[in-house]
Amino acid sequence: MPIHVLHTPATRQQIAEMLDALGLYIKLAVDVRRGILAGGGLLHADCEAALLEDGSLQEDIWGADWIPATHQVRYEALINVRPRQGNLSMAVQDPRIRVRIEEIVRSLLEETGGSGE
Repeated sequence: MPIHVLHTPATRQQIAEMLDALGLYIKLAVDVRRGILAGGGLLHADCEAALLEDGSLQEDIWGADWIPATHQVRYEALINVRPRQGNLSMAVQDPRIRVRIEEIVRSLLEETGGSGE
């Protein structure tokens, strides 16, 4: 179950590989400052670790899920509980961060009709 760090839009193959772990949705960690994400695997924390290894800062990383069948972004993950940043629940509470997460997820995961090679 590979975790992909995406700096550019995912290919169909990458999306299929990220879906291998859970079937219907992809766990994500999104770097809202750098505009990138990591997806796949069983835990948001694994995606977060991939972004940290890629040079992201922990305070910029938020957990989310992408449901390709419905093009829906969900904003809940254990890695989002961070009292020092004012987020007291698993859900991302700041609407500005939610908007930024959605922008990044859609730009990197939503199929745009490309070849998907």
